[in-house]
Amino acid sequence: MKAAVCYERNQPVRVEDVTLDSPRRDEVRVRLAASGVCHSDYSLVTGLLRGRLPCVLGHEGAGIVEEVGESVSHLSPGDKVVLSWVTPCGRCYFCRLAKPHLCQLGERINKTNRMPDGTSRVHKDGQDLDVFSAIGTMAEFSVAPANAAVKVPPDAPLDKCALLGCAVTTGVGAVFNTAGVVPGSSVAVFGAGGVGLNAIQGAVIAGAERIIAVDAQPSKLEMAKTFGATDVVDASKADAVESIRALTEGRGVDYAFEAIGTKRTVEQAFEATRKAGTCVVIGLGSIKESVSLNLFFLPLLEKRLLGCWYGSADVHRDIPRLLALYRAGKLKLDALVTRTYRLEEINEAFAAMNSGANARGVILF
Repeated sequence: MKAAVCYERNQPVRVEDVTLDSPRRDEVRVRLAASGVCHSDYSLVTGLLRGRLPCVLGHEGAGIVEEVGESVSHLSPGDKVVLSWVTPCGRCYFCRLAKPHLCQLGERINKTNRMPDGTSRVHKDGQDLDVFSAIGTMAEFSVAPANAAVKVPPDAPLDKCALLGCAVTTGVGAVFNTAGVVPGSSVAVFGAGGVGLNAIQGAVIAGAERIIAVDAQPSKLEMAKTFGATDVVDASKADAVESIRALTEGRGVDYAFEAIGTKRTVEQAFEATRKAGTCVVIGLGSIKESVSLNLFFLPLLEKRLLGCWYGSADVHRDIPRLLALYRAGKLKLDALVTRTYRLEEINEAFAAMNSGANARGVILF
């Protein structure tokens, strides 16, 4: 099969033929229909995300089950599925705590980019290849942990469902699950990329009254308006915090979402949050950076600063719900797909993503 493989940091990704094993116990083989192009994949290329190379990229995809391994009972060949980049085991401390997005098995998989048993199912010239989140959706096929495959209805549009594997679940989940935005509230979203746009439309669905998008690219701010932003702030021309306060009678917003991952924007989002408000950090920043908080004002202002991993999602619960919202006309998936690509165009897709040209690029197989 063909797969997009990263061999060297900051070098073009190579699309080449690799070999794929059959699924073992508790695994499935999926023929990919579509894969989203996400910053996290490129972060492995640049080294922002640590991981061994070579590695098959892709963690946001959907396809059709072709083969199931021993003991897989919830899936059958022919089933349509969305692949989750966090595999929930259902048994560990965090899964029992109803926080499967923090599953200890899923964490181990994402640290190693290997199957739960530490091995790989993808090989090239006798060499084992790591596979992003053990699903590697930038390939024609994936052998993945069965618990990472979320079944969707037979008529589900897989080219749109692929986005439910990461960007949509993360952005909307940050609003619904992490923050718990209530109707009539005010919201600011820093960063109007793929995840930020989904936080914006999640805020719309949640009934927020004022939704302020902050970005430094005018094209992204225009896109934010189509997803429901009531106000926009061009951070290249205006102070984001002052602008947000001017729009909220000097208080700041009830909820701020940071979807970029820099020290400056996290601190701005926290500063733009009102007293007793909630600031949610979604963006993945550098492990070398830390944010600065004033120790006097931290207790005095009683703000909540929360991290958000994968939209605090239970994928087997939330992905079907998100698909239902799409079908009801409440969740915009079609509008997220700015352009589609062939797998061989992966480097072009990354360049468009980095330039801000796409809300989301999608590879079709």
